[in-house]
Amino acid sequence: QVQLVESGGGLVQAGNSLRLSCATSGRTFSGYAMGWFRQAPGKEREFVAGMRWIGGGQDYLDSVKGRFAISRDNAKNIMTLQMNSLKPEDTAVYYCAASMAVARLKTQRVDYWGQGTQVTVFS
Repeated sequence: QVQLVESGGGLVQAGNSLRLSCATSGRTFSGYAMGWFRQAPGKEREFVAGMRWIGGGQDYLDSVKGRFAISRDNAKNIMTLQMNSLKPEDTAVYYCAASMAVARLKTQRVDYWGQGTQVTVFS
């Protein structure tokens, strides 16, 4: 059974940092692009960051560039999202996702989703 399990969400004051993790299991994701989406209350889900599992090639939502960093540990089958200088507008449920290509990921043609983890940023 393929699983993507997020962790690391929480409540944080603006300006601080959080690190989200996505643990994968059930298959190899070496040929997949992995990424993060978020959905704020009353808003549509949006692409936040993505990268190929092998070979880098990162892409980010403009509003998080320079603040967020996506990375992966191939040996541990974990992807992370380091979020710095958090803002109240970053408040959302964050989802881990996998797709066959970053281009597909960005258009939400996702093959696998995680269950989501809540990030709340207060001022």
